[in-house]
Amino acid sequence: MSFLNLNNYYLNEINSTLFLVEYLPVLILILFATFLSVLILVLSYLLSVQNPETEKLSSYECGFEPYEDARHKFSVNFYIVAILFIVFDIEAMYLFPWSVSLSNLDISGFWAMIDFIIELGVGFIYVLYMNALDWE
Repeated sequence: MSFLNLNNYYLNEINSTLFLVEYLPVLILILFATFLSVLILVLSYLLSVQNPETEKLSSYECGFEPYEDARHKFSVNFYIVAILFIVFDIEAMYLFPWSVSLSNLDISGFWAMIDFIIELGVGFIYVLYMNALDWE
């Protein structure tokens, strides 16, 4: 019977040590992030100048006033630039993990990413050739 009690004591001791080592820093980080975000929101509200105007509170979309006719023609350049930004931003998202794990990759992983970069470079050159980034 004393062996079981001793065994439970050591298991409880291991679990509490595991909690302190593994989970307590994460809990402290979450509490600090929550405190900091609430502090920033409260200070930005208290320290900013509150001067609402009708022009400031009106909605603004795509470079034209939204109070016109629904059949109003407008340029789609805003959407094209937004889509291109998303495509090339996702390229950067793939480049960061690849560059971090580059020393652990074999030669096929290296050349697969080089192929990906070349294909996106060709796509970017095509976008520049078609003048998709020009606003005029």
